Amino acid sequence: MLRTVLMAFFSMAVGYIVLVFLIDGVLQDSFPTIIIHLLMKFGMDRAEANRFYGTVFMQNKGLFMALGFIVLFLIFFYLAMSKVTSYLNNIGAEIENILSDSEAPVTLEPELKPISEKLNTLKMTLKRREYEAMESEQRKNDLVVFLAHDLKTPLTSIIAYLTMLDEQPELSEEDREKYIHISLEKSIRLGELISEFFEITRFNLQDIVLQKETLDISMMLEQLADESYAVLAEKSLTCSIHTDDNLLVDADPDKLARVFDNLLRNAIAYSYPGTNIDIRAFGEQKDIIITFSNQGDQIPPQKLNFIFEKFYRVDNARQSRTGGAGLGLSIAKEIVELHGGAIAASSSPVCTRFTVKLPRHEEAQPAAAKKWGRIAKNGGKE
Repeated sequence: MLRTVLMAFFSMAVGYIVLVFLIDGVLQDSFPTIIIHLLMKFGMDRAEANRFYGTVFMQNKGLFMALGFIVLFLIFFYLAMSKVTSYLNNIGAEIENILSDSEAPVTLEPELKPISEKLNTLKMTLKRREYEAMESEQRKNDLVVFLAHDLKTPLTSIIAYLTMLDEQPELSEEDREKYIHISLEKSIRLGELISEFFEITRFNLQDIVLQKETLDISMMLEQLADESYAVLAEKSLTCSIHTDDNLLVDADPDKLARVFDNLLRNAIAYSYPGTNIDIRAFGEQKDIIITFSNQGDQIPPQKLNFIFEKFYRVDNARQSRTGGAGLGLSIAKEIVELHGGAIAASSSPVCTRFTVKLPRHEEAQPAAAKKWGRIAKNGGKE
């Protein structure tokens, strides 16, 4: 647009110079002759035409030059604005293209190539965000179906067993205790599902505020393994912990514990019975790396990139068997990233590994000696 306006002013300047050059230069003698000849055509004699030319044209030549310049200005300004209007109409039409469902690229005139490239980038960004929003909405709808199924299954079992206990008072004490125990297990599972659902809702509806303090990662991991002894023993799993010394981070203890607890519970849920869960932590120059490795079914490569997304579940049937709603990893990712870290996953037929990277405590020195934990036979850390 600026270039068009400058070209218009340049053209007017050239036109004005040409006008002056013609009237006061090349046509200095011819111009009066032409004017006088025209006046004589309207019935004036030569003397009267000469007087009229001298009075009107010669004495007001500056005025006529100014009028000529104004006419030139209006002509060139109109042409320039017509070009600008054409550009704006072209841009407006392509904006409609962006807002529509059309797959055609934005095409503008060659002079507007930079704008065309930016509009194409904008169109691709909007299309990608629209697609991601649709995918997220679909996963959210799927989650409602999954939750309804996951909640209904234990609830149906609880109602069935309680009805049996109520309607069959002649049941033996052994059967009665058995059904009460099963109902209790189903109730606990139901409570865990509801808690997990409300947890993800709470994290989505409000900002996570970190209450940081300096923590020893080694101690936190050891405490976590000790607290998981009963769950590990139930599946005949062992847990080994291998850590460097002096692994200090500035973090929110409750929220970081939730991350590690979620990763360990995932490892327990998807480990083959009788295998070992390997937890390692070691220091780098500026970061601390924590890994959780377990032996279990391989996560398909095409699904591995999505496991940290909200409302995504790798295997609906397997998730139902393990009792989770598939929501914890997205929270874990959000918490780790709020600490300035990163979380990733890898999986092979041999093992599945989750890796957490956290910024080191600024005053902590690089780790030197290894501190190896012993393997507990039926879970926990001895």
